[in-house]
Amino acid sequence: MKKKIIPLLIAGTALIAACDQKTDTSSAPAVAKTDAIAVVNGQYISKATLEQLEKEIAERGHGQTFPKEKLIEELIQRELLVQDALQKQLDKSPEVMAQLDSVKKTLLTQADVQNFIKANPVTDAEIKAEYDSKVAGENGTEYKARHILVKTEAEAKKLITELDKGADFAKLANKHSLDAKESQNGGDLGWFVAGQMVAPFSEAVVKLEKGKYTKTPVQTQFGWHVILREDSRAQTPPPLESVKEQLMPYLQRKKVQNMVEKLRKQAKVEILVPLTDEPPKAPAAGNAATEKPVAEEIVVEEVKDAKGKTVAEGVAVEEVVEEKAPAVAKETAKATKSAAKKAPKKTEKAVSPETK
Repeated sequence: MKKKIIPLLIAGTALIAACDQKTDTSSAPAVAKTDAIAVVNGQYISKATLEQLEKEIAERGHGQTFPKEKLIEELIQRELLVQDALQKQLDKSPEVMAQLDSVKKTLLTQADVQNFIKANPVTDAEIKAEYDSKVAGENGTEYKARHILVKTEAEAKKLITELDKGADFAKLANKHSLDAKESQNGGDLGWFVAGQMVAPFSEAVVKLEKGKYTKTPVQTQFGWHVILREDSRAQTPPPLESVKEQLMPYLQRKKVQNMVEKLRKQAKVEILVPLTDEPPKAPAAGNAATEKPVAEEIVVEEVKDAKGKTVAEGVAVEEVVEEKAPAVAKETAKATKSAAKKAPKKTEKAVSPETK
């Protein structure tokens, strides 16, 4: 984006500016001259509007800034368009009124969620309790292992015979393993927890003693494995401070969901449309050969936003409560596993023939 051109970057800001500067001052707070940056045909543009535009551009443009005179000119052009639209009474058209109502509901939803979070902040005690139950409370085991991956069971059995005769595991992996031929890492998988590996592989590792290798090949969807368990250790959970920022948005979202569920239980709701689609009707017997097939016409009513995009219920809640933390089981498991720095990112890659 060039700094010369200032498009209507933020739809929300444009709408706020429009509503703020309406000629009908009964629905918008009056702007004093001392709090304005410009006046257009008698209508003041507030300093707050400029500050909001600067903030939104910085957030969306990753810190990018524009000269103040360019931003002021942008707001002046917006105000001119608003005044022109009001003069043409476009604000009274059914299409615009429906869109404004949709935007208003979205803003009110966001405001209600923000107000709730402000009135019900997540406490340090709640974060500590979540950490103790979901992170620190997990007493798992990490394993360090190597493996040799080949295509057939016969190949794997031959390698086990060579190991029985005293062959070096890492050298065999570098020579024969589909995972180690190019990497020459001796089939090293680093540290991992059993859940990171596919079931047959993890089960074999858990059963092995330290320093032992599998006496029979282990089959997975990737091929046949010979596995050496080198070591194991108790899983060390990450410190509270390192996962605090991950737990905070999850707990905020949990509180908001509880609040919404409470409102839902207290409300009188009647659903007026079928919740399941009816199966298509079969053509009448005797007419199948003579009648042409008729495609069913399905009409779906959609709620559009100011940009003409479909608005889905609940989007506002997701925008306000940051979507940084998924279900707690996944999030806390991720935080817990962060101590295993050498563990492969994905199980499938760790034991897959495609791994390089």
